[in-house]
Amino acid sequence: MTEQTPYVPPKIWTWNKDNGGQFANINRPIAGATHEKDLPIGRHPLQLYSLGTPNGVKVTVMLEELLALGHSGAEYDAWLVRINTGDQFSSGFVAANPNSKIPVLVDHSGPEPIRVFESGAILMHLAEKFGEFLPTGGKARAECLSWLMWQMGSAPYLGGGFGHFYAYAPFKIEYAIDRFAMEVKRQLDVLDQHLATNQYMAGDDYTIADMAIWSWYGAMAKGMLYEGGEFLQVQTYTNLIRWTDQIAERPAVKRGRMVNRPFGDPASQLLERHDASDFDLRTTDKLNAQS
Repeated sequence: MTEQTPYVPPKIWTWNKDNGGQFANINRPIAGATHEKDLPIGRHPLQLYSLGTPNGVKVTVMLEELLALGHSGAEYDAWLVRINTGDQFSSGFVAANPNSKIPVLVDHSGPEPIRVFESGAILMHLAEKFGEFLPTGGKARAECLSWLMWQMGSAPYLGGGFGHFYAYAPFKIEYAIDRFAMEVKRQLDVLDQHLATNQYMAGDDYTIADMAIWSWYGAMAKGMLYEGGEFLQVQTYTNLIRWTDQIAERPAVKRGRMVNRPFGDPASQLLERHDASDFDLRTTDKLNAQS
């Protein structure tokens, strides 16, 4: 067996276009648009440009939860952004989010459009706009926002770290996988211990912190991310699984998971959503089949 020559970083890094693995066609070290294309605009005040990834699901779950509470102003148009083909680098998308990441919300309900990017910021914008799922003050608000920011800071270890090196990298690197698996296991344990004494992340009430964390760590707890469930022994985090299953049973969560989801069973997909009537009797049958 031939030993690999240790990698020694050069004095100045240069971009090797052929060394990007599965995402070489969309990853690059510069920002900005690659092509001219305006974003579509539907008839509702809220325009969502997204994909059914964990970050996208956070927002569609929130919107569906608001609609379930009767907030007609939360009706939205959801436009599919296919990040694997570079939709996020259109001139219109870059104008809405200079970082070229989904999701993006453009709120047209006021005198001028408001762009909101980063999923956590979108959740806060909607929570404050409609007065739901975010405590207004005191300990409960601090707890909710602390866990929301925990998720925003922690998920890159789960997705960009563990997910990339375990599932997507062009070759396996033991040190990288071990490093990120250790951190993800620690994060799962943080959640499991917290949920041993709390019904939801911020206490007794369901909040945007639950929506944000569930989309990532709920999926991981059920072994649905990166085919890494057995490797990480996710079934041992019983409190986390209890919380995960509890949230998954919410009708709005089931609907939110379907929006802009161009993968998996076709019965679980709603590629673009432009009206509440999109969830018709056939959709109800889809939801029942998933539960």
